[in-house]
Amino acid sequence: MKLVVINGSPRKQGRTGMVSRFISNAYGVEFIDLSALILPLFNGGETQAKLMSVRVLREAVEEADGIILASPEYHSGMSGALKNALDFLSCQHFQHKPVALIAVAGGGKGGINALNNMRVVARGLYANVIPKQVVLDPICFTENGELTAEAGKLVDDVLMELKLYVHAHQSIKQLNS
Repeated sequence: MKLVVINGSPRKQGRTGMVSRFISNAYGVEFIDLSALILPLFNGGETQAKLMSVRVLREAVEEADGIILASPEYHSGMSGALKNALDFLSCQHFQHKPVALIAVAGGGKGGINALNNMRVVARGLYANVIPKQVVLDPICFTENGELTAEAGKLVDDVLMELKLYVHAHQSIKQLNS
């Protein structure tokens, strides 16, 4: 089972990157870091598809059995970096694939709007967004930037449900082939 986590934060030291790295390290998940992967602003032009950064993103998502999208909440939505990355992808990369959502909130306003925004866009890509989702507030992180035990349990629960949906998707694919 191949899983990919996409850190949707453009910040090098942000909490979204912290949780994405935690998922990558703790669960052996491939890590796509939008604070390091330089993508141009999507314009729909054919020449952009030839860029190495775009090919890396597309290949990782296409080969994945399941995807975790992680984003900070910016002005009641997902980050522009994540939306831009998703614009480079299509239903070819996401169709029926299980996707888990994680939002990292900052100022006590929640994070549910970022989750809803990610869910709508993922549906537009024909992804199968799983029901369980997580918002991580600043209190979910220690002073050292690590997840608290309680936050770790929330992330673990989401990953377990994602794996369940991946197994179900793989079983259905085998029945249909």
